[in-house]
Amino acid sequence: MSIHVALQHKTRYTYDRAVRLGPQVVRLRPAPHCRTPILSYSLTVEPKGHFVNWQQDPHGNFQARIVFPNPVDRFIVDVDLIADLSVQNPFDFFLEPEAEQFPFSYAPELAGELEPFLRPEEAGPLLQSWLDSLPERTGSTVQYLVALNHRLRQEIEYLIRMEPGVQSCEETLRRGKGSCRDTG
Repeated sequence: MSIHVALQHKTRYTYDRAVRLGPQVVRLRPAPHCRTPILSYSLTVEPKGHFVNWQQDPHGNFQARIVFPNPVDRFIVDVDLIADLSVQNPFDFFLEPEAEQFPFSYAPELAGELEPFLRPEEAGPLLQSWLDSLPERTGSTVQYLVALNHRLRQEIEYLIRMEPGVQSCEETLRRGKGSCRDTG
């Protein structure tokens, strides 16, 4: 059984006089690779008389580039979305045979594409201590990830954080608390 959730996002800017806006980029559309079924989506922009060009960023995320050829006294973006929140098996994915056992190496052409994401940042003392305490990284990749996530769940209390941004690893480990974006 699934739950249908309706979301509405509205951003409104009003100006005390007509202004010229440069191109506006709006990133309020689910990614095409999103696993949650999107039953309906609409983007409404005011005032009328604008042009919308849908583009994709280098990561495959949709973004609307909106151009107003004439001055405007307001800029309103309204997104309505209905999502099907059905239960999904988080382990319903495919691993290449060479990645089933950890550690593994990426093929050279893929390693080049992933290089910006594989470049580690310098670890602070709390993170380095936490990393040093991890068990040896061998065996099933999936089992290792499950164990890693289980440990994070035990050591970091989940909380809903309304502040913007991501806490540093040091802050999350020091507090022992964080939102999902802080432990990702």
